[in-house]
Amino acid sequence: MTTPHTIAVLGLGRMGGAIATRLAAQDWDVVGWTRSGRTSGAVKMTNDPNEAVAKADLVLLALFDGPACQQVLDDVRDSLRPDAMVLNTSTIAPAEASELARQIGPSYVHAPVLGSVPAAAAGALQILTAAGQDALDRVRPVLETLGTVRCVDDASTPAGLKLIANNSLAGAVVALRDSLRQADALGLSRAQALDVLELGQLGGLAARKRPFLARQPAAGTADFTIGALAKDMALLAAASNTPLRSAANLADTPADPEADIAVAATVPAVEDAVLEPLRAYTRGHATGDPAHFRDAFLPTAHIEGIRDGAFVSWPLDEYCALFQGRPAPDEPTRSRRIDAIDVHGTVATATMTLSHGADRFTDIFLLVRAHDTWRIANKAYHRHS
Repeated sequence: MTTPHTIAVLGLGRMGGAIATRLAAQDWDVVGWTRSGRTSGAVKMTNDPNEAVAKADLVLLALFDGPACQQVLDDVRDSLRPDAMVLNTSTIAPAEASELARQIGPSYVHAPVLGSVPAAAAGALQILTAAGQDALDRVRPVLETLGTVRCVDDASTPAGLKLIANNSLAGAVVALRDSLRQADALGLSRAQALDVLELGQLGGLAARKRPFLARQPAAGTADFTIGALAKDMALLAAASNTPLRSAANLADTPADPEADIAVAATVPAVEDAVLEPLRAYTRGHATGDPAHFRDAFLPTAHIEGIRDGAFVSWPLDEYCALFQGRPAPDEPTRSRRIDAIDVHGTVATATMTLSHGADRFTDIFLLVRAHDTWRIANKAYHRHS
C-alpha cells in the first residue's frame, strides 16, 4: 500500500476549495485546477488539468455534476499516472457513478460527502465511500483528514445515499418556508417565528441559517446554493422515477440560483391573483350563487368526478345549474380550505378540501393565467363519504 503524497484537486468551487484548503493545511502536497478559473490562495494552482494530474498520486474530483466529471476525466485520462487513484467527491447520479467506476476500474473511489464548507474546513465531513479494500486503504489517510469514513457497497450506493440525504435537507428548507409563510399570514414577527423554530425539529437548520432567514443584508456567502440543491433533487427524481415535490419546489423558486439554500425559505407566498379564482369558487359554495363559479372558471372548463357510481363531466353551465342561489341549510357547519398551490409560470395546480356535512371532497384544480388574470381551467374531485 502506498499512501498518496501529491493530490490534484479538480474543481475549486465552494466545497472543492474548502477540501483543497483543508488538505493543504494538513501538509498534503496539493495542486488545484478549476474550469471556472476561480483561484484559491491556499493551494498551488495550474491552468492545465493535465499538468496537475501528471504529478499526482491521487486525483480528487469536486465538480458540479456527472457530465462535468466525465468531461474532465476524458480530458486528463492520458495524463493519469498508471498507479494514480481517482477519488470522486462530486454529487452525481447513481448510474453516472457506476459508469465512472466501470471506466476507471479498481483505482476509482466514489466518496460523496455530507456536510458543507464549515465541516470541510474542520475535517468533520461524513464521507460515504465505495471502493475495493486495496483502494480504500490507499485513500483512507486522505479521507480521514477530511472527516469520518462510512464504507458502503458499490459506487451507485453512496451516490444514491447522498441524494437521499440532500432530499431531507430540501424537505427541511421547504418546511421552513411554509412555516415562515404561515407566520407572515398570522402577522407574527420574523424574529419571534425564528426564535420558536429554533426550539423545534428544524432548530439546527434555523439557527445556522438565521442571517439568511432574517433577510439580513450581510448574511454572508452561500455554503450550499439553491441551484446545486435543485440539481440534486432533479437527479434523485430521475434516478428513482418517483414523484419528488421538492424538485419542482426548488426548481421554480424565484431566487438567484447562486443564493444560499436558506433564501429559498424566504420567498413570499403566491400572489393573491392566483388565489382569487379559488376564493371565488369557495364563495360560490358558501352562497349558492353560480355567478361566483363563472368568475372562477374559464367558460370552457369542465368539472369531473364520480357521482352516484358513474363518471360525470359537466360543462360549466351544467355545473352552475346545480346551484339555486342560496346557501345550503347546514352552511354554518361547512368548511373549505386551500391545501396546496404550485405555480409554474402561466399554469398552476391547487388542491382544496371541502367538508360538507357528512361528505368530504378533495378538489384538484388546473389554473391558467391569461392577460394577467388567473382562471380555473378544469376541476376533478373525489368524494369521501
